Amino acid sequence: MCGRYVSTRSPQELTRIFDVVEWRPEETLEQNWNVAPTDAVYAVLDRAPRGEGEGAPVRRELRTPRWGLVPSWAKDPKIGSRLINARVETVHDKPAFRRAFARRRCLLPADGFYEWEQVKDEATGKVRKQPYFIHPADGEVMALAGLYEYWRNPEVKDGDDPAAWLLTCTVITTEATDEAGRVHPRMPLALAADHYEDWLDPRHEDPDHLRALLTRPADGDLDARPVSTAVNNTRSNGPQLLDAVG
Repeated sequence: MCGRYVSTRSPQELTRIFDVVEWRPEETLEQNWNVAPTDAVYAVLDRAPRGEGEGAPVRRELRTPRWGLVPSWAKDPKIGSRLINARVETVHDKPAFRRAFARRRCLLPADGFYEWEQVKDEATGKVRKQPYFIHPADGEVMALAGLYEYWRNPEVKDGDDPAAWLLTCTVITTEATDEAGRVHPRMPLALAADHYEDWLDPRHEDPDHLRALLTRPADGDLDARPVSTAVNNTRSNGPQLLDAVG
């Protein structure tokens, strides 16, 4: 699974990297070295302007959904805390994700992610979890494949009120490869740059074509280093979380 990641790029840098044409300065987020479920995160998505008919040209936006997808049919938004990940093997047909998979796909920029390895202490025999920071060896941003969804709050009567809509997202995961596989069997799925356009385009709805974009990350691209257990606490933050420990 993917339960924590790092996001420190500025919105200005992200708009350049991903060719974003619309970004709302009021949605600027602080650098976050310990992104956790229910946090607001950056997401790159393509969508037609609201109110324009079908067939209207899409534009690329940088938005800030809450991590933990709330399906449009959900009665309670708390369900999002259980839907932070979608498995690539079943994302196209799971009721919670299939609508978003067909029309509402996004990229979630990340510097890297955390996973925990089960380590047995030879002296005590006890098992502990050692966190690792796993990241691209070249330092480039990761574009995690994700889905987003809008949930209508029935308690807000005015549909034009921003409070009437909750924007949420989930991270797609796959079998781990490279250094990540040594630490944990699952990892977030990062898309190659030449797949961004097809993945984001809401007009592409063929599930076989979309699933073909979600291939395993190439071996040799990731580095992993053990880091402090301070990352276990969601209140911990700062660049020191990425420091290697012996």
